[in-house]
Amino acid sequence: MSHRIFSTAVADVYPNYVAKAERKGRSEAEVREIFCWLTGLTDAQLQTTLDEKKSFEDFFAEVDLNPNAALITGSVCGVKVQEVEDPLMQKIRYLDKLIDELAKGKAMEKILRTPK
Repeated sequence: MSHRIFSTAVADVYPNYVAKAERKGRSEAEVREIFCWLTGLTDAQLQTTLDEKKSFEDFFAEVDLNPNAALITGSVCGVKVQEVEDPLMQKIRYLDKLIDELAKGKAMEKILRTPK
């Protein structure tokens, strides 16, 4: 079963991520930092993805997830991200979870799972 989000352009959802962060006093730069940390993209590559309106499916097919992404745990919409079975949906949920943590005021080094 293919979820509608898979074919949705990242650029269509991105403003919602930014708005969620900004409502809580965080910045678009922090949202971009999260995207880049999770995907290994540079800021310029992220901008190209947004400009080209790549779908989540194409976006995640072209990036190498951060090896520390497996450390992302917790729930998004009542679903534990570490238990999501579909690999693509899990990557999208990882992103959602990181943006949630940003909006909840977590320190960036904790969000980015920086080792102590």
